Amino acid sequence: MFADQGPMLLNAHFGTNSPYWRLTFDSNALALSAVKGKTHMAVALSAMQAAKIRRLSGITASLDITITISGEPIHLHLVGRRINNLEWAGTASAFSDTQSVARDLVHGLSFAEQVVSEANSVIVIVDQHGRIQRFNRLSEEYTGLPEHDVIGKNVFQLFMSPEEASASRRNIAGFFRNGSSYEVERWIKTVKGERLFLFRNKFVHSGSGKNEVFLICSGTDITEERRAQERLRVLANTDLITGLPNRNAIQDKITQSIAARDGSNVGLVYLDLDNFKKVNDAYGHMFGDRLLVEVSLAVLGCLAEGQTLARLGGDEFLVLAQQADREMLQHLAQRIIDRLKTPFRIGLIEVYTGCSIGIALCPEHGNDLDSLIRSADTAMYVAKEHGKRTYTVFSPEMNKRVAEYMWLDTNLRKGLEQNQLVVYYQPKIETISGKVCSVEALVRWDSPERGLIPPLQFISYAEESGLIGPLGRWVLQTAAKQAAHWQRQGLQLRVAVNLSARQLVDDSIVEDLAQVLLQNQLAPCLLDFELTESSLIEDEKRAREVIARLRELGAQVHLDDFGTGYSSLAQLARIPLDAIKLDKSFVRGVNDNPVSQSLVRAIVAAAEALKFRVIAEGVETESENRFLDEIGVDEKQGFLFARPMLPEQLEHWLQSYRPPSSSA
Repeated sequence: MFADQGPMLLNAHFGTNSPYWRLTFDSNALALSAVKGKTHMAVALSAMQAAKIRRLSGITASLDITITISGEPIHLHLVGRRINNLEWAGTASAFSDTQSVARDLVHGLSFAEQVVSEANSVIVIVDQHGRIQRFNRLSEEYTGLPEHDVIGKNVFQLFMSPEEASASRRNIAGFFRNGSSYEVERWIKTVKGERLFLFRNKFVHSGSGKNEVFLICSGTDITEERRAQERLRVLANTDLITGLPNRNAIQDKITQSIAARDGSNVGLVYLDLDNFKKVNDAYGHMFGDRLLVEVSLAVLGCLAEGQTLARLGGDEFLVLAQQADREMLQHLAQRIIDRLKTPFRIGLIEVYTGCSIGIALCPEHGNDLDSLIRSADTAMYVAKEHGKRTYTVFSPEMNKRVAEYMWLDTNLRKGLEQNQLVVYYQPKIETISGKVCSVEALVRWDSPERGLIPPLQFISYAEESGLIGPLGRWVLQTAAKQAAHWQRQGLQLRVAVNLSARQLVDDSIVEDLAQVLLQNQLAPCLLDFELTESSLIEDEKRAREVIARLRELGAQVHLDDFGTGYSSLAQLARIPLDAIKLDKSFVRGVNDNPVSQSLVRAIVAAAEALKFRVIAEGVETESENRFLDEIGVDEKQGFLFARPMLPEQLEHWLQSYRPPSSSA
């Protein structure tokens, strides 16, 4: 009788057998209404009844409760779900009204069924025994198996090897016991080949009132994502030009090697290619990239087992040697240097390169990544300073040199910006007349911290850091302005400025000369250039072209420090020079040294044959002066006559200077 009254009571109060119900998160009152979203009646629920409703998830399910309306108990079947974070809702029917309950369940579950079926994920639902309950459309597409053929079959037997099935059974049994959700990645054989799936697995109750728990396996095909990640990982750790490990990869490997060394040494061999920039400039970056590949293959051929080559970037490479010792690394460095002496042929072009190498050992020269690489890098720069194509093992003293380099690099830039540089001028004395017709411009750095710094202490750093360009340009401008000033005073003094090898390979020196001549109205040109033998050796053809253009503008070109380099007489005959300067090492004590005397006589004779003037520098004694007069040098320069002076000092000195009568 009680069961039969349910539908009638609902109809009497709400005008329908299936009124809408709603429960909020902050109240235990069940709202009932014939119209969705309205409240026609609120029925108090027990805390247990309300909690039971609030356990409903976002998937439509059903439960039964008993409530009292107008003093009459009604056993209801609630069909519904959690609709947001604040409320739960659905439809209510009398428990005996099977037709209404079924209708509401079908209506509520049809959408969920469609979602499961058409979801862009592989969805498989299994029971506690591993029997398949649902197998959605995407599952069918990947496996080629229709759902009706797999329902009720065991998922372990169907899709897993015996070993995988055994492990999976144990895991799922444990997960079923505690009901925890979990994720797992698994390779699955499909009609598209073996694919990697990420399964997000969750346990749910059936909602039937029975103690039935099912495992919902929702799988996403992440094969391409993983492959893309692997490609990105490879790209992130691989040099694109050579295929070698890059800086990131080798740093990780060094860190791992240091951590696992267990008392053995970890060695680094740091390589920097010599003259690589010139190859790039001459033949283009594509050619340079091919050279890097050839160099990497050549170096790889020098390595032993357990040694790894990486490209750090540019023309820098690094070899990691595990269980290394000093002698082994030195032998390796020498093998690499010897191998790179052999020219590389790329297409029809044959190029020579070499390298400077720094060696460092862990823990002797550093016990972490940064300190070890820094030590090897420092040693490499010292090797480069020693003349390239050699190797150097790190020593603590080298850090002082690096610190000095950093100080000079930083403060020299500041010195240029803040006008801390000054130019001194040293006279050159004509041998026959004894007159002063020219001077050499010598730059000094008046540092606020260290006082007057001679060029020998900073020019090499300027060349290495790239500051030689702006520094040389400033000296040229200063010398030109000073020459023009003296010209206006009636002093026709030629001013010689020093030209580095790096400046000589740059067309801008010719443009700079033309510009300062125009700005200062220096006509005729009163500027000369002194360059070292190394300038000729590095690129003779280029040197000849630039020298010819400088002379066309009226400048003279002198070969400085002659005799300390490796230029030959045959090479000198090809260079359009005006004079050569005897290095002071030949002049010092020449009057008492028969060997030096013979060399100087030979140089003077060769210069006469080539129609070059000879200038002797570093003359400090009367004995040296007399010998130089006897053999017929054209000009002399040194402390015997005058030290380098500021312009005002030089002007005063010239006023008091009298050519020696014996020189006439």
